Amino acid sequence: MCDLIIFFLFLLRLPNAQTHCSIFLVIFFINSMSIPFVSRFLSSSIRPKNPGSSFTTLSVTNPVEKYWIHLDSNDPSIEKALTKVGAKLDSSCVKEVINRCNSANQSPILGLRFFIWAGIQREYRHSSYMYNIACKQFRINQNPNLIRDVIDAYNLDNCVVNVKSFKIVLNLCKEARLADEALWVLKKMIDFNCRPDTSAYNAVIRLYCETGRVDEALSLMEEMSLSNLYPDMVTFVSMVKGFCDLGRVEDASRLFKVVNQQGCSPNVVAYSVLLDGICRVGNLEKGLNLLQEMENEGGVCAPTVVTYTTMIRSFCEKDRSMEALTVLDRMEACGCAPNRVTISTLINGLCQEDQVEEAYKVIDRLAAKGSVSKSECYSSLVVTLLRVNKFEEGEKVFRRMLVSDLKPDGVACSEMLKRLCLKEKRVLVAFVLYNEIEKLGFAACIDSEIYSIMMDGLCTESHLLEASKLAKSMVQKSIQLKAPYVQNVVEYLKKAGEMELVSRIYKVNDG
Repeated sequence: MCDLIIFFLFLLRLPNAQTHCSIFLVIFFINSMSIPFVSRFLSSSIRPKNPGSSFTTLSVTNPVEKYWIHLDSNDPSIEKALTKVGAKLDSSCVKEVINRCNSANQSPILGLRFFIWAGIQREYRHSSYMYNIACKQFRINQNPNLIRDVIDAYNLDNCVVNVKSFKIVLNLCKEARLADEALWVLKKMIDFNCRPDTSAYNAVIRLYCETGRVDEALSLMEEMSLSNLYPDMVTFVSMVKGFCDLGRVEDASRLFKVVNQQGCSPNVVAYSVLLDGICRVGNLEKGLNLLQEMENEGGVCAPTVVTYTTMIRSFCEKDRSMEALTVLDRMEACGCAPNRVTISTLINGLCQEDQVEEAYKVIDRLAAKGSVSKSECYSSLVVTLLRVNKFEEGEKVFRRMLVSDLKPDGVACSEMLKRLCLKEKRVLVAFVLYNEIEKLGFAACIDSEIYSIMMDGLCTESHLLEASKLAKSMVQKSIQLKAPYVQNVVEYLKKAGEMELVSRIYKVNDG
């Protein structure tokens, strides 16, 4: 003991005395203890601690950190450990955790298990956006074996997996468009004492239909009855669409009889999908017959505005827009009011066939009934006229709207100004027209890209006064200059001595 005290006094004379003294105290502490006590002390310090009760876990308040601590422990019973965390779970938390699994070079299986676990929690539900994020993070499209690996991991660790967990995996397959893996998962459910239900079968059937393997989907639908399950309307619509996408409308039609025999009555969605398929193969007469059948059936099969618009579009695409007007007549006779899409479809078809006068008549007829406003109708007409290269007529209609207090929508305003700037090379006229729109309070609907195009045009043609006015207006409205036009505009304004305006433009763009 005396030797230790002399050694301590010696340490005090050396540089970094505090560090040396700390070492001395440790040696002194050990020397003064009994050997059995030291042995117990050391053995307790290396014994694995329960991470759930460690100081590190208790002191963490960030949900992401809490979940990450448990994931990083590589506990085979990871789902049980995660359930005990009790931290708030939302999409941003899930996204951050699975991102960490990638950046920390963890096995993707660990991240996938967390994602699946999160999806079955009562207070949280994955959105389609999150499924997309998960597929990208784990590169499931490039490595479809991950789907099989995660199920095998559950089996290896004797994890209890429920039907909800399998449905999360099926949704991942759906997002990644992995039909074969989805079928494998469906068959694996039995090994975990999970009985596939109709919605599980529907997920796989829809995948096979979307990937063009309708006959395999049909076999699955027939297999459902062997498990005492029956196809529902979701199954039926998926199959009808699958056949129609391949142009097999006769096979799609035959499904209606099969479904009726199984006691499941087709609804307007199923009929509309079949109608769309029939029209896409060009058999408009058969389409009209089906439409008539739907009208006669009524009830849940009665045509909707979507059904009628599909029929109208099909006639217009075949340059038979005048016949499409007869569908409009039937639509109104059945008490179904057309919407903006119906009107735009008709106007576009008529103008494409140089039937502009008929387009005016349709607008007057429908606007008078109030189902679609005059402003919406004429905005559609302006856009269509510009797109079919009838610019003068389109400009005339647009100016007539302004003096008639009819409000052109954002698409009409943007298309008109863009055409004036780029194709007509009349940027000054565009600026004057913009000022008229601004005075009437319609400028808020103009696309930000149009401001940049107009600003660039004014600078290129050296219209300093107008360019300065427009730049100030953009700054006041916090409208950013688009990337392709920034350099030209800034250089022009600098040469013109508008340094303060340039500074304000940069502030808006940086903000």
